[in-house]
Amino acid sequence: MGKGRLEAFSDGVFAIIITIMVLELKVPHGDSWVDLMQLGPVFLSYVLSFTYVGIYWNNHHHMLHATKNVSAGILWGNLHLLFWLSLLPFTTGWMGENHFTSLPVAVYGFDLLMCGLAYVVLQARIIKFHGDDSVLAKAVGSDIKGKVSFLTYMISIPVSLYGHPFIAVGLMFSIVILWIIPDRRIEKVLDL
Repeated sequence: MGKGRLEAFSDGVFAIIITIMVLELKVPHGDSWVDLMQLGPVFLSYVLSFTYVGIYWNNHHHMLHATKNVSAGILWGNLHLLFWLSLLPFTTGWMGENHFTSLPVAVYGFDLLMCGLAYVVLQARIIKFHGDDSVLAKAVGSDIKGKVSFLTYMISIPVSLYGHPFIAVGLMFSIVILWIIPDRRIEKVLDL
């Protein structure tokens, strides 16, 4: 079957996720800089998550551009990814409202870990469906950035739980820096 409905549905879910996150930003109860600064942790968690959602949307777009058709396995793999991404508004809000304390940061890190895992599962389903000589298979290669991301998320969770949530957030931010430019591997293979 074609990929058009999968792309449209996914884009809609990405838009809803961002909408939910921005709706969680509350207007300060006052008109001073102090009132605005009290919302700093909530805003910073929003910026981090908005960037993550943007990175996933960009790379998801590139990955689907290298996909010709979809199977039931790909549809379920995509839903698996969208499930974990749809939890980002909750984990983002919890982390921001609690000013980056240990457990909320660890749960946020776990959500990011599961988003990464779900992305790899979707990628693997697409490669399996299209074959090892497909455009996506050639582009992915050894996926060093993906492996570094997993390792960083796995380190950030216990770092946060053992009392260093700001270091954990720093580790998560380092992954944003790693992925902020869309994955060029697919562009190179497709000559975009």
